[in-house]
Amino acid sequence: MLAELFAVMAPVLAGAGLGFLWIRLGHPYPVDFITRLVFNIGTPSLVLASLAGADIDAATFGQTMLAAALVILTMGGATFLVAKLLRRSWRVLLAPMMYPNTGNMGLPVVLYAFGSAGFAYGITVMVTVSLFQFTLGAALNSQGNPLKTLVKTPTVYAILISMALLLTGTSLPPWLANTVDLMSGFTVPLMLITLGVSLASIQVKNLRSGLGFSLVRIPLAALAAWFIAGWVGLPPLAQSILVVQMCMPVAVFNYLFAQRAQREPVYVASLVFCSTLLALVYIPVLLAILM
Repeated sequence: MLAELFAVMAPVLAGAGLGFLWIRLGHPYPVDFITRLVFNIGTPSLVLASLAGADIDAATFGQTMLAAALVILTMGGATFLVAKLLRRSWRVLLAPMMYPNTGNMGLPVVLYAFGSAGFAYGITVMVTVSLFQFTLGAALNSQGNPLKTLVKTPTVYAILISMALLLTGTSLPPWLANTVDLMSGFTVPLMLITLGVSLASIQVKNLRSGLGFSLVRIPLAALAAWFIAGWVGLPPLAQSILVVQMCMPVAVFNYLFAQRAQREPVYVASLVFCSTLLALVYIPVLLAILM
């Protein structure tokens, strides 16, 4: 079991560690360019490559999206209680509570832990979180018109195409399937390297508060995901992946949003940093239970 867990976590640690070391050695890293590349080309290609040929029917796909959405909303509701417990503004804690790092860290963990059979579920959860983050999250942080942002998001169109293929039982033409498969290949490695770069670039001043938040959020997310998945009727594999994905550390995007909105970005940085470090301890334990 230990060897299997190490095999799962080693690529994640190696990718993020490479990005972290790259910055610490003083090398430049075009974060904005890489983020746009992954967001506009890599992620849509990954969604098409994973969902178009996945062994998942449209009903299960919809159930997984529904379950993920309910967990996100449940965590949003729990924010008010956690804010009182930690004596922080709910506006500051709302995004870190609702949006875990289901992309940069979640997808690699799901891929290496559950294989291609579970990767489609991991993609589905990631897509749901992203849709909430760039609509509701953008609206709450006054980042322009959320509907306009959604229309300009290529991943949305990849989801619609994938759903159409699932509903009709058709496949992509071989030339297109090979193309999106090739384009999707750089996405997960760049996600991991960018995660390491982001962590190396974040200045953290309050480790204790970040650790306390993580110790409160993780059990809440695990329980919410487990019970909601069972209530919705997800298959056991999808249920396990929903729990793992929703227990991922605080997404780096939350720090960027907090910085733009000037809502205690230093504090949010501590949440991202501490939850990511703590994940190296609790994720192997979680996988040992669920795998």
